[in-house]
Parts: sequence; C-alpha cells; structure tokens
Amino acid sequence: MQIHGKAGVLAILAAWAAFADNYPRQNGIDAQHYVLRVSLSDENDAIAGETTVTMRFVSDGVREVALDLANRMTVDGVSSGGGRVTYTHQNDRLTISLPSAPNAGDLRDFTIRYHGTPADGLRAVKNKYGERCFFSQNWPDLARQWLPMIDHPYDKATSEFLVTAPAKYQVVANGLLQEEIDLGDGRRMTHWRQSVPIASWLNNIGVAQFASLHVGNAAGVPLETWVFPRDREAGMVTFDEPMRQSIEFYSERVGPYPYEKLASVQNGAAGGGGMEHASEIFFGQNSVNGRPALGLVAHETAHQWFGDSVTEKDWDDVWLSEGFATYFAALATEHYEGRDAFLTQMKRSRAAIFNTEKRIPGVAVVQNQPWKGIPNGIVYQKGGWSLHMLRGQIGAGKFWAGIREYYRRFRDGNASTADFEKVMEEVSGADLGWFFKQWLYRPGSPTVQGTWHYNGASATVAIDLMQTQSGEAYRLPLEIAVGDSTTKVEMTQKQQSFEIPAAKEPGSLTLDPNVWILMDAKFEKQR
Repeated sequence: MQIHGKAGVLAILAAWAAFADNYPRQNGIDAQHYVLRVSLSDENDAIAGETTVTMRFVSDGVREVALDLANRMTVDGVSSGGGRVTYTHQNDRLTISLPSAPNAGDLRDFTIRYHGTPADGLRAVKNKYGERCFFSQNWPDLARQWLPMIDHPYDKATSEFLVTAPAKYQVVANGLLQEEIDLGDGRRMTHWRQSVPIASWLNNIGVAQFASLHVGNAAGVPLETWVFPRDREAGMVTFDEPMRQSIEFYSERVGPYPYEKLASVQNGAAGGGGMEHASEIFFGQNSVNGRPALGLVAHETAHQWFGDSVTEKDWDDVWLSEGFATYFAALATEHYEGRDAFLTQMKRSRAAIFNTEKRIPGVAVVQNQPWKGIPNGIVYQKGGWSLHMLRGQIGAGKFWAGIREYYRRFRDGNASTADFEKVMEEVSGADLGWFFKQWLYRPGSPTVQGTWHYNGASATVAIDLMQTQSGEAYRLPLEIAVGDSTTKVEMTQKQQSFEIPAAKEPGSLTLDPNVWILMDAKFEKQR
C-alpha cells in the first residue's frame, strides 16, 4: 500500500490508532469460504447484502461463532442448515449461537442477510470526470463496515463476489470472472471467484464505467487494465510495461505468482497511491497520467507475494508486508534502472527514516506497543532498510535463497517476524538474533561521528569512530573506502579506533561507500 494525499493519510492514521494488535481470535473455528452477494443502486448509497460463510470447526464444544459487522448494518436474519438461528449484534460484532456443538472437523454454512449504508469500506463517489462509481477499501479493518467476516489477517479464506448493479457499470473483483447475467430489469449480476485463500481486507470490488482491457500475459499471468474510458490510452502506458516488468522480476527471483490474474484498476475513490488487493490492484485515479509508474506498480505488485500471499499473523508484524514491498520495489528499480537509481532511492528512504524517528521517537519496526499512527518511515522505510542490511550481512546469494524459501514455506498462509528470522538463519547458516533484535525490535537508529588522519611514521590511516545515540552500542559491520581500496571493520563499542595500512596519505576516506548501513554519520579528516 502507498498512501498519497492528506485525506488518505488522516483516514489511515485514524484506523490504526487503536492497534497494538489485540484482536479476539476464535481458535475453535476456521473460515473456509465466503460467498459475498451485494446489490448496489443509483437511487441511494445503501446496499443489500447476503453472505454465506463456510466454517470448519477445529475443536469440539464450540457453541458460538462471531463475525465482525458494523452496527450501522441492519441484520435481517441468520440461517444455517435450512433453519433460522439466534444471534446478537452489538459492538460491531455479530455473534451466532449454535443449537448444537459441532465435532472437530465438521463444516457448517451460515447465511447472513443484512442491509444499510456503509460508513466506510465501500464508498459510492463521483470520479474525477463526475461519473458515479463504487470502490471498496478494506485495509486494515474496514471490511466489517459492509461485509460480515472475520476481519483480521490471521484467518484466510477463499471467496467469491456476486455483485448486482445497474447494467451500465462493469464490475471488477478478486480472482477470475465466472459469469455476467443481464437480469432484464436494467441490472446486471457479475460473479467473480477467488480460489486462493486471502485475508479479509484483500477482498474488494470496483464498480464503474470502465474500459476493460486484456493485455496478454507476463510470466504466464493474465494481465488486465481497468480504467475510465477517457483514460484508456494513458492507462496502457502507465501500467502495461511496469506491470510486466514487476511480474517477471518477482516471479524469477521470489517464486510463482500466487493468483489467477493481475488487474490494474483505476480507483475513483482515491487520488493517488495504491492498494494491493489480491489479484486486482487499485491505483489512485490521478496515477493514470500516461507515464510508466514502475515505482508505484512494483510496490503494489510486490505485495501480491508479501502481504497478500505471505500474510503477517497479526498487525504488529505489518512490516512483513509494507517493509517488503518498499524494498522489493527498490530492487526492481535496481534491476531495471541501475545501481545509481537504486542508491538514490535508498538514500531518500534513509532520510525519511531519520525524520520519522525525530517526529515519533520510541517506535520500532515490529510494533509491540500501542500504535502512534502508521509510522511510514519506520514500518515502510526502516522495514525495507532492514532487508537491505540483511542482504549486505549474509550476501546476495543467501539472501535470495532465503527469500525464496520463506515464500515457498508460507505461501497462502501467515508468518511472523520470528518465522522469517528462522528461515533466514536456516538458509544462511548464520546466527541472526542480534541482527533482528537491533534493527527490528529496537527503536531508533545509530548516529556515528568519526575522524581520520594519516600517520606517516607507521604508514597507516588512523580512524576514530563514536556512536552518539542513547543506549547501548549497535553492532555495525562497516566498509571504509581508502582511495581505490575498501576495508571492512566491525564496530561493536560506543567508541572505537581502527588502523588501516596505507603506503601514502590518501586523498579521501569514505565511510560506508556502498550504502549498506542505516546510520546518521558524519566522517571527516581530523584538522
């Protein structure tokens, strides 16, 4: 996800204000499949919904099932096995009572009929051309505003949307199109099915007057572009090549693409940025500008692997989604535009981290404390930088081998930071506990001040370095460029000195010349 615009930022900040993740999990049940029937109208913004959820019971003795659904939605009835069942609906929670306790392994279907006008999640708006349209955005926990679901990433399920809307609209949703039926009353029912389990917030629809283009395959993946008709040509340029590049790069380096298609969708409910819904990425309507958008597209496409397929077990580990997408977009830049463009991006990202740490101190990448809004420069940029430093620490070969194994092991499932650490240790053969502790669980970043001078008597360059941040010293494996040669040292103390042989006084010394370490450093010749 990338957020552009003040309104979007404020909305996301408000949504995150309640997190450190304390969602009430239901360990006795596992949602298997959702059938999401939604009727839309041009008469008003209300919806009529009917959801059937298939639940598998993983333990004996379960006597109730709870789904998240905003109280703004009016529940008209709940049925199971052909009969009505009792329920309560309060505090945005629909609790269904079971007349008999299932056995472990049993499957039961529950159908919820409801109606109302969503406060969020699904938005009826006018796009930039003044045309009415409907777009959903369920991240992070807004699916409950219009869909009865277990609205948390820990419980993933397959799903299908059956959307009934005025026939002038086209409907795009997750998965593959199953059928379109004109109902003969000015409405059309469109049926999409997602056959791979995904988290609740990844289920989304776009309903508008679209130009729907099927633009061939990349790495065997069918590609589609859904843009407003007036932006047809601009949409092709904005999305086509970057989408192909991203799909091909990630498929080769990480593993097979996890879904049935990938659609680029122009979102009339957002101005900029993007949202990585599984198999259908929504891009802010102003992003369609006739210029290739590799950075934005690569970020959202990376999410199809990291965040969508491999999903964090809880929101405290959201960096496994956003940090990964941030760094993998930079890696796509490195691959297609070169090392210099990549380093420019990493330096810009580093500056954003330092600014965020000054603005909201005390926030680590792994969010094991109450949220202070969405700390973009921490979860996004510092999460990405942590991956960059990991690549530098264990080497590119082991880094990519570890990434592939992590994806293979947790594809279509959930993972934690501890799971990722374990995989990378297994593949690299290295103890990485210190690395994860200082870069992912510790707030802040190191600040380093240093000087150097040449000692002609001993033919050495003397280097004095000092870590000035509060707290204990960071372990910093550092490169130092002395003229045309590079020497590696490791700083493990707050103050440390090094000597490097040099036959003559060098013209300059550069600390971390290849930009591998996240630190705010000042390094100069001693005067």
